[in-house]
Amino acid sequence: MTTVTQTPTREVLPPPSERKTISAWLRRNLFSNWFNALLTILAAVIIFWLVRGLTNWALHTAEWDVIPANWNLLMRGQYPAAMAWRLWICIYLAAAVVGLSWGAWGRSVSITMLVVFAIPLLLMLLPWLSARARLDLLITEAALIGAFAVARFVPLPNMSRIAAAAWALFFLAIIFIIRGFGADTGPWTVVPSNLWGGLLLSLLLAFVGILFSFPLGVLLALGRQSKLPAIKLLSVIYIEFIRGVPLISLLFMAQVMLQLFLPASMPPVDRVLRAMVAIILFSAAYTAENVRGGLQSIPKGQNEAAQALGLNSFQAMTRIILPQALRAVIPVLVGQFIGLFKDTSLVALVGLFDLLGIARSILANPSWLGRYQEVFVVVALIYWIFSFSMSYASRHLETATGVGER
Repeated sequence: MTTVTQTPTREVLPPPSERKTISAWLRRNLFSNWFNALLTILAAVIIFWLVRGLTNWALHTAEWDVIPANWNLLMRGQYPAAMAWRLWICIYLAAAVVGLSWGAWGRSVSITMLVVFAIPLLLMLLPWLSARARLDLLITEAALIGAFAVARFVPLPNMSRIAAAAWALFFLAIIFIIRGFGADTGPWTVVPSNLWGGLLLSLLLAFVGILFSFPLGVLLALGRQSKLPAIKLLSVIYIEFIRGVPLISLLFMAQVMLQLFLPASMPPVDRVLRAMVAIILFSAAYTAENVRGGLQSIPKGQNEAAQALGLNSFQAMTRIILPQALRAVIPVLVGQFIGLFKDTSLVALVGLFDLLGIARSILANPSWLGRYQEVFVVVALIYWIFSFSMSYASRHLETATGVGER
């Protein structure tokens, strides 16, 4: 018998001169032929023209005084200034949870981590911030670094689980901190939700929508896969009905029509709560379909192997099938959550003053007429920062779990 030995193929790398020098990189990627060179020059001219125009507008034409004058309004709406310290407590907790998570899950110090840690220090450079706001940002930085150090250098068991539990508790705690407790007077007096606004309201709507729509969507996906006809039918009807109507229609129904179906003696339901419920119900239907796609991507052999190991149907689903399905649809789910965060701007059409609603109210002030470009550029930048942060976290999670690699 003749044994054939196959020589493993090796990746052919370009010469060191083409791998290290800038001129070689430019020649290989931008000027490899005359057509690519023409496209490169054309793109460079267009970029230069756009950057020059934007820079000239930002430095000489734009009137940015509208932003410092309305900064607090953009951030928290009509939330009482005397209670603003509660919002800073939420920011301290957010910084601590981020630092704890990075210390528990981060494998090494990266440039991105250094940028995130530098954000509070960079915000301190804003000229219109008060001395108290700069002190609060310094405390935020201390909470960020302190929690990171605890997670990285203190030998506590199950630090990853502690970080995951900290996120769940954080989302629940901020609602009670922002709203307050039952006391009519004192530092923890209740702040009505009609005073919540600006970025505060946008983030709350997004966080609550993501936090509650995800488990509801998973249950709906499992219900649609169920072998029980009644549960499957109800899940299908709910998912197809919600996916067949736009979010703005659900918001109008929650704000206008909900009270018509309630008893006359029942007090009106909080408007922010109505919007939250509409967003949760809408997002859950799309989450269910995304999770169902992940469930269908898992080979049937996984379930058969779980049964061969002696696991029942519930154990096989929760320990074998569902974790793989959720891992496979991480990019889709995060993309949906980013869209949900941006869709919260629709509540401005039903009378809630979120970030976009506050921007429109600022522009309605006679003192700031004609400042549309400045205000909407800042609003767009805020939306982009949070959306990009979620996108980056998604890519980091995909890399950590090996999505698309195995």
